[in-house]
Amino acid sequence: MAVRAQAAPPTPWSRSLAEPTIHESAFVHSFSNIIGDVRIGPNVLVAPGTSIRADEGTPFHIGENTNVQDGVVIHGLEEGRIVGDDRERYSVWIGKNCSIAHMALIHGPAYVGDDCFIGFRSTVFNARVNSGCIVMMHVLIQDVEIPPGKYIPSGSIITNQQQADRLPDVQQEDLKFATHVIGINDALRSGYRCAGDIACIAPIRDELNPIDLDRPNSSPSPAMSTTNLNQDAVELVRSLINQGYQIGTEHADARRFRASSWASCSPITARTEREALQALESCMAAHSGEYVRMFGIDTKNKRRISEMTIQRSDGQVVNSSGGNASKVKYQSPASTSLSSSGLSSEVVEQVRSLLSQGYRIGTEHADERRFRTSSWKSGTPIAANRESEVLGALSEALAEHEGEYVRLIGIDSKAKRRVLEMIIQQPGGPVPSQSSATYSPGGRSEAQNNGSYGAASSQGLSREVVDQVRSLLAQGSRIGWEYADERRFRTSSWKSGTAISGNRESDVVAALSEALAEHAGEYVRLIGIDPKAKRRVLEKIIQQP
Repeated sequence: MAVRAQAAPPTPWSRSLAEPTIHESAFVHSFSNIIGDVRIGPNVLVAPGTSIRADEGTPFHIGENTNVQDGVVIHGLEEGRIVGDDRERYSVWIGKNCSIAHMALIHGPAYVGDDCFIGFRSTVFNARVNSGCIVMMHVLIQDVEIPPGKYIPSGSIITNQQQADRLPDVQQEDLKFATHVIGINDALRSGYRCAGDIACIAPIRDELNPIDLDRPNSSPSPAMSTTNLNQDAVELVRSLINQGYQIGTEHADARRFRASSWASCSPITARTEREALQALESCMAAHSGEYVRMFGIDTKNKRRISEMTIQRSDGQVVNSSGGNASKVKYQSPASTSLSSSGLSSEVVEQVRSLLSQGYRIGTEHADERRFRTSSWKSGTPIAANRESEVLGALSEALAEHEGEYVRLIGIDSKAKRRVLEMIIQQPGGPVPSQSSATYSPGGRSEAQNNGSYGAASSQGLSREVVDQVRSLLAQGSRIGWEYADERRFRTSSWKSGTAISGNRESDVVAALSEALAEHAGEYVRLIGIDPKAKRRVLEKIIQQP
């Protein structure tokens, strides 16, 4: 790889002839231009057609794991400096884990903090964009400081501080999108580096060559020898490795599995897909006769990314091809404990959503008489804020109030208001999945009801969904919805549905029923929107393929 990097030219304001400093793990395409004192950190990708020119304003800093995409221009004025995170003065500072998307312009003096996304053709000039911000397409940011964690919609022009201070907060879906872009570009960086290394590319070419099973002494290549793991597990490993996440494993015998008391396997330090798959098989062999599950670890945010059971207690590998083993899809953290906890996947997702937004969790319970009169009693307070502890407390609440209605409460402790009410148990046991549950107000049978609710239940909306709609409307929230096919669901690339302008419950329920019918065979999720704070208060999947 011949990098087109050169020293800054001698000028009246600079005669140092400073040259770029590029970390050995970075990939800088030969069709990019790097001039002057540009300091490029580890694992950075600089795509073709970029111009990073520190010949007037200088120096520039580009932090580790950042990607600078095609057509980006980074330049700076001779006068004006910002203070970087190392307390030194720079013309341009771009932090860690950032994406500077196609055709964007960063013109110094300018600061872009860690974990930021700067969208296509957006401009940052004489400004400070603090960490965790998402800047969408065709945005101008000039002469202002953007507070941390703000979302700047496409086409915005932010040129005074009052505009900057009123920007909405970044939502979880926006963060997923930004993280996904980082993962894709890091995989590209690794791929470009590998493409220029024959020792790296040769095994990949071997994988592409089909095996002649009729040829004597033929044997699979090492990359194809890991046949025990199903394709879903292999794809999950590949995705986690490409995004820079670590992989962990846990095991449990039948007793521990029932109590959701998993024990950790030996840490996996693998950096390549092949090494990770071999480590997983070693864990499965070491714990034959037990449940084994794998998960991704986001070491920076100290959280789990995905979780998947790969071996059952009977020693059978979970196999996507059928037979005695069932196919295990991508699972959310803690979802593998559903069989023992009695909580549905919808409840687990709801708990995760509430905790991620900083809300507290509570419970209420009611017997048949209290349920009919809406006289709920508060359950034991849940002080925990860790997902596993909250799920454990909810399971205890279900067991303690067996034979009663139990509902989950989301609490905004700052505003001192409820953001969610969701029934998770009926007298007959835990609430069934959305596909089988129907709405019946006041505990009456469906045959006793008519009007919009009867229509809703017949069109696929569960009682929990209708209750959720009622709760959101009562709080003054707006209702929206999104949909995604299998591919978009895996990448969290949801598409917005037709806007619901009504605020009457029957109108909203009818609109959601039409959405389910219109997108049969796809994922559909309900969105609760706080119009004042301009943020989401709920995301709930109401239909799966």
